[in-house]
Amino acid sequence: MEKEGLSYKEAGVDIEAANKSVNMIKKWVEKTRRPEVLTEIGSFGGLFALDTARYKEPVLVSGTDGVGTKLKISQMMDVHDTVGIDLVAMCVNDILVHGAEPLFFLDYIALGKLQPQVVEFLVKGVSQGCLQASCSLIGGETAEMPGFYAEDEYDLAGFAVGAVDRSRIIDGSLIQDGDMIIALPSSGIHSNGYSLVRKVLLEKAGLKLEQYIDELGKTLGEELLTPTKIYVKTVLSLLDEVEIRGMVHVTGGGIIENLQRILPAGMGAVIDGSQIEVKPIFKLIEKLGQVPREEMFRTFNMGAGYLITTSPLHSDKALKHLRVKGEKPIVIGRVNSDGERVIIK
Repeated sequence: MEKEGLSYKEAGVDIEAANKSVNMIKKWVEKTRRPEVLTEIGSFGGLFALDTARYKEPVLVSGTDGVGTKLKISQMMDVHDTVGIDLVAMCVNDILVHGAEPLFFLDYIALGKLQPQVVEFLVKGVSQGCLQASCSLIGGETAEMPGFYAEDEYDLAGFAVGAVDRSRIIDGSLIQDGDMIIALPSSGIHSNGYSLVRKVLLEKAGLKLEQYIDELGKTLGEELLTPTKIYVKTVLSLLDEVEIRGMVHVTGGGIIENLQRILPAGMGAVIDGSQIEVKPIFKLIEKLGQVPREEMFRTFNMGAGYLITTSPLHSDKALKHLRVKGEKPIVIGRVNSDGERVIIK
């Protein structure tokens, strides 16, 4: 009797599990649906009809990112329903910097072994992030890749598309000497610097993710999985009220590197580090890892997750509006024309 050949499932790819996961995530995708979405989940492409009545001269703004090695923490803890929020946040906060309203989002999930429940948790997080950003999850891809990832490993990537009127694009070119720099607090580490975080806290200090840390008021794992804050709704409302000249999403490179990216030629800035409410997790990393202060500010947001630059004439109005929206904004510095350097004092 002739021996039957190998199947795709025996090679490690389970199409039935993939179909099951699609059915499980449909409800989370549907929660994010905007009126402009024209397709259902499962189409070869996601169709989105741009509302041209809202934009006189629409410009599309796109961004892509991942979650980085923060995923190692979620996999170690077997907690998968928060990192999807991080994925959305890293993309939509970036395009928000240009004044763009996020419209739709796509995700990419690659796994060693497709476990429908894990995929559902991941997409649930993405859905929650999209709801916070008022954008639609219109498509994605789930790739089972045995032999490339271990069975309990996965990686995430995301893609956001937004729109802004050409006349309202924010690119930092209007920033002037003397402009005020306002910081919006972060929710924690967000999604950058986790290679250093793991090196210091887990390897060098030997802390455990389930360990309760008095300074944090929670377990280390709970702190490290705190989702990245999404600033979309607050900032878009501010743009309708106040002239904003530049904005910064503080990610890899910290305040120093990211602020330099938007300053015009010849411009620098002085940041008063004492004005930033440095969160306990950063103090713990700095102490246990003996990390130099400048390195901390070049790696982490240090408690300031998003920066807004505006004229001194408009700063009081901006601060008032942000407080009304429930934010705790702080003026942390000024732009100057003394050279192309960002200095933390």
